[in-house]
Amino acid sequence: MRAVSYSEARENLKAMIDRVVADRAPLAITRQRGEGAVLISESEWESIEETLHLLSSPKNAERLLEAVRGFEAGDAGVDERGVPLP
Repeated sequence: MRAVSYSEARENLKAMIDRVVADRAPLAITRQRGEGAVLISESEWESIEETLHLLSSPKNAERLLEAVRGFEAGDAGVDERGVPLP
């Protein structure tokens, strides 16, 4: 992840926001004292919130993880006609 100082971020905030939105890549903002922060696009934040919501239920989280494991193993979860498998 790219990182910039607080001073640089303050001086170039508009350009940095434009870049974060265009690249869909977060930007770390560091400070000399204290914890830094991360700048992300609104759409990336919404995606993170949705993921956290979906994973907040243990049962739903397990179903999603099973689907990911199946996908990684080459199981698309549908038959040759595109019909979902039971």
